[in-house]
Amino acid sequence: MASSRNVGVRDEEKLKEDDSPTAKKPKFERFPLTKWELAAALGIFLVCSTGLVCVYLTMPSAEYQSVKLPRTLSDLRVLKDLFANYAKDHPAQFILGYCSTYIFMQTFMIPGTIFMSLLAGALFGVIRGLLLVVFNATAGASSCFFLSKLIGRPLVYWMWPEKLKLFQAEIAKHREKLLNYMLFLRITPTLPNLFINLASPIVDIPFHVFFLATLIGLVPASYITVRAGLALGDLKSVKDLYDFRTLSVLFFIGFISILPTLLKRKRVYE
Repeated sequence: MASSRNVGVRDEEKLKEDDSPTAKKPKFERFPLTKWELAAALGIFLVCSTGLVCVYLTMPSAEYQSVKLPRTLSDLRVLKDLFANYAKDHPAQFILGYCSTYIFMQTFMIPGTIFMSLLAGALFGVIRGLLLVVFNATAGASSCFFLSKLIGRPLVYWMWPEKLKLFQAEIAKHREKLLNYMLFLRITPTLPNLFINLASPIVDIPFHVFFLATLIGLVPASYITVRAGLALGDLKSVKDLYDFRTLSVLFFIGFISILPTLLKRKRVYE
């Protein structure tokens, strides 16, 4: 009896130590990547950076001091004036550099792709600009998907543990009509695209579903952004792109995409 009582006391003391603020945290609550995972991420980043630099070095001379990733509409207007003639005189080199930059930003989650989409509309018009943006956004999201599949699991669990659980539960509910549900997420701003890119391989979304939903689902929002690039001088804020009317249209299109799932669920309950 005495020995069992001592065991119980030791178990209680151990639980108190585990719950104390000074207790040693599990490995996943600290930095989520191991040394090898961090080395792999830095290696991929270095390879892509080297390729991107080589693309720019092979382009004809330009005012490189003025070239930078746009962070504001003012930066974007400067880039538009800088590249207006250059894009016409050297379309192949410019498109190669533009695509490399866009895919690089999308792959490594660098903010500012919305400015790149506006720039495409300002320089290439709606049709060519839309094709460029959808291609680059899909390619960049696909690269981010595979990068997350390689090293992203601990990172996503660390950054969005609760959101990931909810996302996984919703994916399980819509598994039979997964493409429709993913289209809804891509068309509407229900979840950030960054989270979808990173979390999709972790919750076992097949790549072909992810790819199709991205390719088709990004068209409406990309069209709105590219078209706004035509009137770049009149645009006062990026927030003006998605007013109440625009969001209503996006949610309406998204509702149509998920309608088959809702109808099927209704028939099951009947």
